[in-house]
Amino acid sequence: MIQGHGGNKKKLAEQLSCPVEDIIDMSSNLNPLGPPENIPRLIREKLSAIHSLPEPDAASMGEGFARYHKIDPKNVIGGNGTTFFIYTIPKALGTKKVGIAGPAYSDYKDACIMHKIEYGHCLATGEQNFQVDIDRISAMADDCDLVFLCNPNNPTGALTPKDKIVYLIEKHPNTCFVVDESYLPFVDNAQDISLVSNTNYPNLLVLSSMSKIFRIPGLRTGFLSGDSTLIEKVMEYYQPWSVNSLAQEVIKDIFANPDAIEPFYEKTRAYIKKEKQVFTQALKGVKGISLFEAPTYFILAELEQTADNFCRAIGRDKILIRDCGNFHGLSHRFVRFSLKTRQINLALAGSIKKSLCERVHA
Repeated sequence: MIQGHGGNKKKLAEQLSCPVEDIIDMSSNLNPLGPPENIPRLIREKLSAIHSLPEPDAASMGEGFARYHKIDPKNVIGGNGTTFFIYTIPKALGTKKVGIAGPAYSDYKDACIMHKIEYGHCLATGEQNFQVDIDRISAMADDCDLVFLCNPNNPTGALTPKDKIVYLIEKHPNTCFVVDESYLPFVDNAQDISLVSNTNYPNLLVLSSMSKIFRIPGLRTGFLSGDSTLIEKVMEYYQPWSVNSLAQEVIKDIFANPDAIEPFYEKTRAYIKKEKQVFTQALKGVKGISLFEAPTYFILAELEQTADNFCRAIGRDKILIRDCGNFHGLSHRFVRFSLKTRQINLALAGSIKKSLCERVHA
């Protein structure tokens, strides 16, 4: 298992000898608005659900997702987060070789390592703002029976147009494409970009996370949708009762009130668009750091110094950001941070400017 996901507040708090609550976590990609107001109330009301076993296959949760996206329930599985499916899919499909469009989330690679499956990367570069090269991805797909593609990508934030992904799917019918849309709800016109409803492709699987947009990562919920034959194969490796009772109750409630979902998405998108403008303006002209443009609320930056020193300096202000050195395809000069409130975002901008200024005068 990779050691280096975002969100290790405890470690930084120990280093600073301060309470964990004092640490501002800008390393994990979660909705800065927090969960919808009804979710904390619902959790309190449904707490007694933990006294009973959940549905073994989380079927009701999956049915809610299917209704919302207007697909057949046989084309979707509700699971214990998208990570559960990332580690299950290669094994369930009998995969021999995996291609990964990177730099990308490290669990795609780790899933291959776990199951002793050969893998390779097709890496985008900063010179192209980390936009994937479809021709190179296609060449990789020629030699793979499964390809992971995150859209928008983590950690770069790069968004691949839907028609380019469809081109790959149609050109390589013998290669299964796993498109991770965990961060897509944060993007404008996401419904026009998403492939969730495209269940007619026999070589497509789509990952959808509830953790990021609804800010409930501790409940561990996500979905896999796609061709029914592929879904059946993955279901053969499904562990019963893998989604806990409380998580199922929360997700069922979200989809029982579909009219509230899109307004929450729109509110989130408008908020992060504004805060991103304010944050990037605060760092305009600052030397020693370059921000990459992307439609996401998390920002990838390249430094003129090493990321570990930079993260340590920002950490002294009790702010935790993500050192991206363990993302294959990124050097130890890349960091990522997720936006929060205006006050916190400007505090980070101030910490960055102070750190870079101190280095110049050191």
